[in-house]
Amino acid sequence: FLRGTWLRVAFGVYLPKCKEHSFSRLTVEIYTGIDLNAHHVRNTHRKAPKSDNVYLKLLVKLYRFLARRTESAFNKVVLRRLFMSRINRPPVSLSRIAAQGSEKSDSKIVVVIGTVTDDARLLEVPKLSIAALRFTATARARITAAGGEALTLDQLALRSPTGSNTLLLRGPKNSREAVKHFGFGPHKHKKPYVESKGRKFEKARGRRRSRGFKV
Repeated sequence: FLRGTWLRVAFGVYLPKCKEHSFSRLTVEIYTGIDLNAHHVRNTHRKAPKSDNVYLKLLVKLYRFLARRTESAFNKVVLRRLFMSRINRPPVSLSRIAAQGSEKSDSKIVVVIGTVTDDARLLEVPKLSIAALRFTATARARITAAGGEALTLDQLALRSPTGSNTLLLRGPKNSREAVKHFGFGPHKHKKPYVESKGRKFEKARGRRRSRGFKV
């Protein structure tokens, strides 16, 4: 029988008080349980994006096809990152791309599944070909002014269907302000939740060596 189904079981019951000592048929319904080891364990990875952005859904459709029909691991990684939330797709600055791009090869297309942002500290932008989900206006202007290209991911799929001659980058996921407060226990150097940062706010025991200890 199948797991998780209703079974109708019929059997005979002897009824001695009846005039005719005979068997009466009794029908009982039994629900069979689902006996799996990880029955209540959820599979938490995403299989599709949560966003309703139609352009993102078209990209997912494109890279789902490429991941299935090509043996390229690049397309599978891009598809998985297209499913991710914005927290897991942190922005990448031009300075980070310039540092990584100059170290590797200038002929490679830099791929970012997220936003490419400008960095005012970067004085000179090298000539780069960058494919990303989104560019800020100043980042796009500086890339094109340097003779580079700001490509969309569908343009990348036409140029490099298997991801050859590309450099896949992503930003620092744990550089958010919220992450600085995470961690349990002392000596984790986690940032305290304080009303304000000043002379009168939580500056005694535990925050100065002259007042017991400092963490």
